[in-house]
Amino acid sequence: MGKRILLIYPPSPVMNREDRCQQPTKELLVIPPLPPTDLMYLASIAEESGFEAKIKDYSLGGDLEKDAAEFKPDYLVANIATPTFKSDMDSLKRVKERFPAIKIIVKGAPFLTYNTNVIYEHPYISYVIMGEPELTLKEILDGVPDSEILGICYQENFQGVKNELRPFNEDLDSLPFPARHLVDNNIYRRPDNGKVQAVIKVSRGCPFHCFFCLASPVSGIKVRKRSAENIISEIKECVDKYNIKNFLFWSDIFNIDREWTLDLCRKIIESGLKITWSANTRADTMDDEMAELMYKSGCRLVSIGVESGSQEVLNNIGKKITLDNIRNTVRVLKKNKIKIYNYFVLGLPWETEKTAEETIKFAIELDSNFVSFYTASPLPGTKFFAYALVNKLAEDGLNFDGAYYIPAVRSHELSKERIFEIHKSAVRRFYLRPKFILKTLFSLRSFAEFKNYFKAGICLLKKQ
Repeated sequence: MGKRILLIYPPSPVMNREDRCQQPTKELLVIPPLPPTDLMYLASIAEESGFEAKIKDYSLGGDLEKDAAEFKPDYLVANIATPTFKSDMDSLKRVKERFPAIKIIVKGAPFLTYNTNVIYEHPYISYVIMGEPELTLKEILDGVPDSEILGICYQENFQGVKNELRPFNEDLDSLPFPARHLVDNNIYRRPDNGKVQAVIKVSRGCPFHCFFCLASPVSGIKVRKRSAENIISEIKECVDKYNIKNFLFWSDIFNIDREWTLDLCRKIIESGLKITWSANTRADTMDDEMAELMYKSGCRLVSIGVESGSQEVLNNIGKKITLDNIRNTVRVLKKNKIKIYNYFVLGLPWETEKTAEETIKFAIELDSNFVSFYTASPLPGTKFFAYALVNKLAEDGLNFDGAYYIPAVRSHELSKERIFEIHKSAVRRFYLRPKFILKTLFSLRSFAEFKNYFKAGICLLKKQ
């Protein structure tokens, strides 16, 4: 029997476990569960090394221990998230107790800061991968001596050993395409029209290192981009093999390189591919020519990290944008018929009643198609984490169980309870406006869209 590897999201509430955004999706209205693209990359790496691979997201159901008994993997790779860290690790411990021969490998954002200790405190873990996992996993599976593998912690003679970090992969085109044949792609659908959607990871890295964000710690400050040709080859594979025509172009910052963005859009148009796609943008990198070309190539939605309607708060978190930058980008996108999804964060350390009100009013002024109001979560690895500890913003200890929904910390002026009240009020004031409801109803183009929006509306009302 050949070697086998099981790659999992552990049993937990449904979450997006991309290391930058560890979001439980139950409490967030328009955040759908995303496919486990990180595991699909690792599965492709494993298959290249001669392994039979199986991928399972146990947050969507299933029995991990039963599958381990039937599949009999040599290795188990788990993506561990900060909000579910304890339950994730407990599930791995149970597997190891029943199947002691399995080598368990963990990866994820928690291990930016918490790595060597894992080996001491969770001795059933064989390897902790720090940083980008693809090349590291390949060397583990290919039998490279542990001492020579960059980016891992492991146990040797009852001691935790931490090797040097692995440099970021500069050649993303060299990675195999994600192993989409190992998942049920039909599970992962757009929240508006219910059509199957795939995630295409187009670049990694962000130079801005915002106060609350994990993008730079996880993926570095240099933006590493795939070539347009490589991205289009993956899109064609999705269209031809899986009949997927809707895409989320995942990146830490999509259009920071203007010429690369325009080149990708032109080549999608030239390819004749009839697709729709969405991406994120900074509020100071969009212009009319770019937005027009993005629309022509199939872009129908852009998300913007607005964060706050207070210029003072934006300055404090190092966002390096202005409210007028944001207004201009929203204007340009609306002009070019691209829907807008704005993100806001309430409860950052400098939040006051005044700044929170400015944020809610700014969200209403921008009047985008979708909004998410998050509550501030100082995840380990961010500047916010250290700031919260030094300034004692979590007097009863940090708890990330309800990350981005239930406040994890107070601000300098507002209690956690007050921040939560403001958060719920913000959602209600934005989405329950008669103007917004009418605009949304008139924009619907199918019964499927109506059903999905109606379902989201019911969910919204239940939370208020």
